[in-house]
Amino acid sequence: MTELSGRRERKKAATRKKIADTALHLFLERGYDAVGIRDVAAEADVAVTTLFSHFASKEALVFDLDADFEQRLVQAATDRAAGEPLIPALHREILALVRHCTAEGAAPIWRLIDETPALREYEGSMRLRHAESLAAAIAADPALSQSTTAGRAIARFAIDAFSLAREAPDPEAAVDEIFLMVEAAWKAT
Repeated sequence: MTELSGRRERKKAATRKKIADTALHLFLERGYDAVGIRDVAAEADVAVTTLFSHFASKEALVFDLDADFEQRLVQAATDRAAGEPLIPALHREILALVRHCTAEGAAPIWRLIDETPALREYEGSMRLRHAESLAAAIAADPALSQSTTAGRAIARFAIDAFSLAREAPDPEAAVDEIFLMVEAAWKAT
């Protein structure tokens, strides 16, 4: 039974990836606003209902790793080794995410996002959701004595570090610079 479940999950993941890859290809080729959901479904050879079983909206097709990124951020706070400080763990994870999102080939995707109002708005709401999830994880950690407000602020700073760094000429240096300030803010609370 486990094997079937594993196979089913692999097939679902492959279908999801195929839909997201197809959508991104079409969006980059024709422009986001020129491509409809039916176009993506037809090109990916899936039903529209199948597309919507994997993605809640057209915008979500561009941000197919959203849930993974959110989980990684939360895990950076919750799964750190006993005694490991929070801020270095977040710094490491944000740096890894920035490396992923600034890797070769990512620039056209970010241009698409930056040039499309619906995608910019979706990204903004996604960042707020990630910050709230991270803040909840920080607040739930009994080893951290800072206030809820401090935890929420640090979560927002960490999420904003990602956005600021990806726009910087040297994204990794920007993450390092931002986290020096985040560390100082955390210690000041």
